[in-house]
Amino acid sequence: MSSRRSESPRAGAARRSSAWAVALLVLCAAGACSNSGTAVKSPFSTSPPVLEHGPVEEVKVIGINGLGPVLVDGQGITLYMFETDRQGSPSRCYGICAVQWPPLTLPPGVSAPIAGPGIEASLLGTAPRTDGTTQVTYNGWPLYLWPPDRSPGKATGQALTNAGGLWYVLDPAGSPVKTPSP
Repeated sequence: MSSRRSESPRAGAARRSSAWAVALLVLCAAGACSNSGTAVKSPFSTSPPVLEHGPVEEVKVIGINGLGPVLVDGQGITLYMFETDRQGSPSRCYGICAVQWPPLTLPPGVSAPIAGPGIEASLLGTAPRTDGTTQVTYNGWPLYLWPPDRSPGKATGQALTNAGGLWYVLDPAGSPVKTPSP
């Protein structure tokens, strides 16, 4: 004889109904339902960043509080140089480094970067990467993006020690700005 009590059919049905109710609440809280028949935006999602409308291969200058005028891409996202790179040489940032700090590369079919406002066109160039892409450079420094900087005016990677070296924004002359992050 078993010492385990069997559950009544009624209690089992109540437990299953409660589980379904909890699952439905979780789905609704995550934005999968609404009373109007349209999806409700999840409180856990983030709004897409408001970017400028220039081409990503454009390099231009904007002012960032605490840092002054610095290089950004065509969408206004701050660009960085890697102190471990050698000025005038291709990037040394590959593997996990390039995942954390994506290189600014030319899109397929684009042969040269665009010198936007505040950029000295003669300082803008490119360097080959081992994966066959072409990285944009400025004053010989390969340029990178820092993913946490999702909107214009952010420079959270400034003076950051990460991926084996220090990262700095560049001024319009192509020199690293070595002040701390604003």
